[in-house]
Amino acid sequence: MERTTLDGTWTVEAVHGPAQADAHREPVAAIVPGCVHTDLLRAGRIPDPFDGDNEAATQWIGDTVWRYRRTFEWSGTGTHDRHDLVADGLDTLATIELNGVVVATTANQHRAYRFPVGHLLRPGANELVVTFDAPVPAAERLSALHGGELPHVNHHPYNALRKNASNFGWDWGIDVATSGIWKSIGIESWSGARIAAVRPLVDVDGTTGVLTAHVDVEFAGSSGAFSQAIGSAPVASAGGDAGAGLEARITLAPHHASAARPGADTVPPVRTADHAETAGRVVGARPVVTGPSRTAGSAVVRLEVPEVAVWWPRGEGDQPLYDVRVEVGDDVWTGRVGFRTVTLDTAADAGGAPFLLRVNDRPVIVRGANWIPDHAYLTEMTPERYADRIDDAIDANVNLLRIWGGGIYESDDLYDRCDELGVLVWQDFLFACAAYAEEPWLADEVEPEVREAVTRLSPHPSLVVWNGNNENLVAYAEWGWRPSLVGRTWGNGYYRSLLPSIVAELDPTRPYTPGSPFSFDEYLTPNDERNGSVHIWDVWNRLDYRAYADWNPRFVAEFGFQGPPAWSTLTAVVHDEPLDPDGHEMLVHQKADQGNQKLADGMRGHLPAPTSIEDWHFAAQLNQAHAIRFGMEWFRSRTPDNTGMIVWQLNDDWPVVSWALVDHAGIRKPVWYAVRQAYQPVLLTVQPAASGAAGAAGGLDVVLVNASGAPVAEEVTVSRVAFDGTVLESSSFPLTAGPADADRVTLPAALAVPGDAGSEVLVVTGAGTRTVFDFAEVVDQVLARSPLSTSVTATDDGAVVTVTATSYARDVSLFPDRVDPAARVDDGLVSLLAGESVTFTVTGAPGIDPEALVGPLVLRHAGSLLP
Repeated sequence: MERTTLDGTWTVEAVHGPAQADAHREPVAAIVPGCVHTDLLRAGRIPDPFDGDNEAATQWIGDTVWRYRRTFEWSGTGTHDRHDLVADGLDTLATIELNGVVVATTANQHRAYRFPVGHLLRPGANELVVTFDAPVPAAERLSALHGGELPHVNHHPYNALRKNASNFGWDWGIDVATSGIWKSIGIESWSGARIAAVRPLVDVDGTTGVLTAHVDVEFAGSSGAFSQAIGSAPVASAGGDAGAGLEARITLAPHHASAARPGADTVPPVRTADHAETAGRVVGARPVVTGPSRTAGSAVVRLEVPEVAVWWPRGEGDQPLYDVRVEVGDDVWTGRVGFRTVTLDTAADAGGAPFLLRVNDRPVIVRGANWIPDHAYLTEMTPERYADRIDDAIDANVNLLRIWGGGIYESDDLYDRCDELGVLVWQDFLFACAAYAEEPWLADEVEPEVREAVTRLSPHPSLVVWNGNNENLVAYAEWGWRPSLVGRTWGNGYYRSLLPSIVAELDPTRPYTPGSPFSFDEYLTPNDERNGSVHIWDVWNRLDYRAYADWNPRFVAEFGFQGPPAWSTLTAVVHDEPLDPDGHEMLVHQKADQGNQKLADGMRGHLPAPTSIEDWHFAAQLNQAHAIRFGMEWFRSRTPDNTGMIVWQLNDDWPVVSWALVDHAGIRKPVWYAVRQAYQPVLLTVQPAASGAAGAAGGLDVVLVNASGAPVAEEVTVSRVAFDGTVLESSSFPLTAGPADADRVTLPAALAVPGDAGSEVLVVTGAGTRTVFDFAEVVDQVLARSPLSTSVTATDDGAVVTVTATSYARDVSLFPDRVDPAARVDDGLVSLLAGESVTFTVTGAPGIDPEALVGPLVLRHAGSLLP
């Protein structure tokens, strides 16, 4: 196999579109992989769509037909029988021409394509042209052609195209409908046999690992045998003798690479098994049906690994990986696997139906975060950026990422990193918040897309759940879709038939759920809190965040609360004079319906009304942190009835006011620190006393929640402390919790009832952690405005800031990006008792002014919001 890459420099030009497109008919340099927005931006042809109100000024790009073009030299056919044009990703409706002849048309961003082009290639110069239909008019045209728009959220009928849905804008996302060659493209030349696909599925039987490798092969017309394999099977073909004498040869060995961050110099090694290549037992070959113009075959090889090193989720054990090598003729496929089992328990119980993930038969309490595309321009998502975001998740004690259905099937950069570090992955199929036609004009794209995705992602041990869609089932049941559909198809056949059948065929090793949320019973609404998974959005949209405690869910797959990005991130793109929450450009960067009003409503009763833009920014961030921590700790206190949650959302795809924990510039918002605290594997939390507990009326419980892999037995000390540091009452209690369980104790009134709620807190210590419980909201507390003393020392990479409290200081946080946008800090949202200190380490900003780091808008705490 030889590959002639066609990546690199092309040209792009506007073919036709709105009046603004006329100025772009002259070709400009384009980079492949890429998209037209980044090409035009690089050429200085458009302003940055992220900046100010340029989103509106660049809408015409998604209404324009664009043509990519390049010439390349071809030296002849050589010794190979086949020459295929292979496009790994085209966005989205593309017409491909080689030397003036149409090769094919495509209609799916989520698929790769392969077309034989040997008959069209000529020695010397060749020209390849890819023309992309305008995505927004195309979606509207297809909708009209097939009976009108089906229900969908947001602006455009994205559900008429197999394209990244959020690319058309979302309630956190910019509307930049892109076009372009967004993945690698090239010509592959080969003879004999080509490995078309490999699915190395794993199981664990006692202490033995079982690898069942499914190998699909395409033949070019000639073949040959090769040597005995460690594990091998003859390739059966339905195309005559095309595969005669060929074997699929499989070898397996421990993976010895390190879990290196891209560009890192030294890293700890990945744990691997002690086995060298392992013996295998062939279980047979399976013929496949071939098309009229080419032949294909397949083989199944079973390998057994005695005393296998088992792969575990992060915090439960190590992540040993094994390299897999498949050879057929002269072609080679390589990949990695981890041996583990995964099941999802949704069997009815006395309380409804759980949503309990088990890995290697061990229950896993999910502490998850929802993942959206990390950049509105997908080709800007580098391996380094993926590594940064996954590190953000790990550092926040996240053990699962849900790849949301309005985005993409992610890069292997993400799944590989999760494999290495033990972060579980829940993968949505790409259907989100819309009705999808099931007629051939769309369904003919869905099936090959799903088959390709399942095949490509099946080797990754981190992937543990396939999910049919995001919110489409609950939308049909509760959002008023049913009468508007008047009998039209809307996607139910995908979620209940096509997708589960493909998963059962191609990847029966993982559980499938039809949708999120889902109750696993045909007679229940999909968002029933006592059954399966729920999404909780009534709190953000219309209720005080303490209404999270009105929910008793078995599993929360989405919940969230908004807050602005870091000050430097926001002011880099919002230039209103004066800066105001309701300024024109600020509202361009607030996509939620009545978002700023909901932010204001959410603060009411919790924080003082802000009187400056600086206080609004800090208060909105702080209230987001308080809301999410309140909900998380409440849900976790319901363990084991509640088996986990997935907060919305980890990341942003542009600079925006949103639900994200980490903003688009990679700055961790205060809510990130709240999540890190609430997602500790072993958590101590103070909650209303459990119903029925003796003396529980209006009382408080201390709850020990254990999401670690080992039992926890702790002596927990609880103290009622005045703001000046005086201990008013104290007592200790034993608490014991097994893995995936919790224990609780009801506090005596002397601890649970404050003498003065506005000037006392409850302090709980044990299990290597400490929790400070505030009896009152910030607005009702007698917090000092200046309770901190500081010392600052410059370092080569930034500074060290030590902060000491003279009286109780709530949610002490440092915002070094206000001094230098590149600066980052290691801690935040720290509540200090009188006399306590915390040290913040600021990095990424050599030469930063140390004294500026303790300025009143940089070093903040909840009391600084009080009048």
